[in-house]
Amino acid sequence: MKRHLGQLRKNYNIKTLTEDKAPDSPLELFTQWFDEVSLAGSVDEVNAMTLSTVDVNGIVRARVVLLKDLLNENFVFYTNYNSDKSKAMFAKSNVSLSFFWPNLERQVLISGVAQKTDASTSDAYFASRPRGSQLGAHVSPQSEPIDSREFLEKKLEILNHKFEGKSIPRPKYWGGIAVLPERIEFWQGRPNRLHDRIVYTKGENNSWIRQRLAP
Repeated sequence: MKRHLGQLRKNYNIKTLTEDKAPDSPLELFTQWFDEVSLAGSVDEVNAMTLSTVDVNGIVRARVVLLKDLLNENFVFYTNYNSDKSKAMFAKSNVSLSFFWPNLERQVLISGVAQKTDASTSDAYFASRPRGSQLGAHVSPQSEPIDSREFLEKKLEILNHKFEGKSIPRPKYWGGIAVLPERIEFWQGRPNRLHDRIVYTKGENNSWIRQRLAP
């Protein structure tokens, strides 16, 4: 299929990002943008973010995960600790997260260090999940080869009976990942590709240094 992708263009002109709109804390600005994007509508999952990791062989992989909390300045999501992404993060803890919000022509790019949350945080979130999602965490040997979808459906049926009328415990191999940011860039689309870019980098004593970057 031949497509003239070079002709696909959009002129960005909805919002601006100037220094007077950029508070001292990037977490404050992130929360403000997140709320504005949510209220503007048309983005189905505002908390969807691309997680990029590097494995022991130096291979970069990216996938979309869902932000579930901002906890003590950490960006928190949940996953199977035996998955490919977890193995990569446990081997090389430096990761990146990126949000793209086309409704307000915005991106947020985060570089940081990933580590497990404590067990109590994982337990509390797991208990808040729908029962089907709790069962799914037990059913799936995430990232492992399986023979067919029927394998999953059969295992789900067995566990449904096993836990009928009972609370479902969190699997020890499933829980939270907290990404502590070291760099957060806010990108606001502007006309003529002269986009606004404000970046915060972690300085001494956990202070943040703010700079404008050329687009």
